[in-house]
Amino acid sequence: MTMLSVAEAQARLLALVPLLPVEQAPLIDAVGRHAAADVIARRSQPAADFSAMDGYAIRFGELPGPWTVVGESKAGTALDRALAPGEAARIFTGAPVPQGADTVLVQEEAARDGARLTLSGEGPSRRGLHIRAAGSDFASGALLVRSGDLISPARMALAVMGGHASLPVRRRPRVRLLSTGDELVAPGAPTSAVALPASNGPMLQAMLLSSAAIAEDRGVIPDRLDALTEGFAAATHGADILVTTGGASVGDHDLVRPALAAAGATLDFWRVAMRPGKPLMAGRLGDTIILGLPGNPVSAFVTARLFLLPLVAHLAGDPDPLPKAVRRRLTAPLPAVGARDDYVRAMQDGDGVRPLRDQDSAALSALARADLLIVRPAHSDPAAVDEFVDTLRIA
Repeated sequence: MTMLSVAEAQARLLALVPLLPVEQAPLIDAVGRHAAADVIARRSQPAADFSAMDGYAIRFGELPGPWTVVGESKAGTALDRALAPGEAARIFTGAPVPQGADTVLVQEEAARDGARLTLSGEGPSRRGLHIRAAGSDFASGALLVRSGDLISPARMALAVMGGHASLPVRRRPRVRLLSTGDELVAPGAPTSAVALPASNGPMLQAMLLSSAAIAEDRGVIPDRLDALTEGFAAATHGADILVTTGGASVGDHDLVRPALAAAGATLDFWRVAMRPGKPLMAGRLGDTIILGLPGNPVSAFVTARLFLLPLVAHLAGDPDPLPKAVRRRLTAPLPAVGARDDYVRAMQDGDGVRPLRDQDSAALSALARADLLIVRPAHSDPAAVDEFVDTLRIA
């Protein structure tokens, strides 16, 4: 099978599955997810004219007074009658403006002797000063949150103010993670010279924490065709995405592809023209998307950043799920690139970016220091200091 470009592989992966069904989520659960429909205001805000300051509700045309104070209006409790000419009402921030008043005289510019109110300062400069007019924030029927928008805490609060107690979002994608390899042991278990702690499952689960996904790490499956076939079939039940790591290359013990085939999966593509991460595969097993990532930790991380996270975001309703590159200035040179796109681990260096020396696909210490990937297209010429390159943030 011919190697695909990263862009083509991403497009084919996202095309494998439709968006997930819509549900009404409680407010807090909806934050961090994408609106699956327009959210429309069910009420106006403010619902009436409200005071923006503590002071007195008056008629602007009656300046400079005096007035007779006949009551008060506070938040949650309005004056029970309209103001007659020559009357004023004590009013507090957030309180409804009584009928008959059109301006607020702030308390710092007012003098009061019993019920008698007079002007002690310059007074309001125009009619309507210090009043938040009804519907000035939004009116009933206004579009509050557009379909596809990320529901931030502020957008959630806006929807609450618009009369909503839940919000339309896509169901959370359910992701299962499986690591393959006889050399892998559980995190914290004793190791030998030929054994490795299984870091990919916890790493990928952690990468998904800030996404909309519900991710479950199913641990390690040994490199036996029967065990892999059975494990893959079992892990897909109730899963939207099954992610495997390791065993996706062409060695004698790379059994992920034949095991998936034995379980009934169909492969859409295998191998992508990128470094690290070439042995990446995608397909379907029933209703579940299969995403096979490389076993080396750096390769698994990079491919998850470019494929798994966008796939989860797409399923959850993000209309633009692919990572966005930012141009940054190189502070160290880079060599020419071969036939595959190169994703270089790097660190921000002032206002620029500096590639790390160790680019081995198993070097987790370098990955842990990196906060950026430099994206180098295939067949790129050497890049000198002060040239600009595309970067993706990873930390």
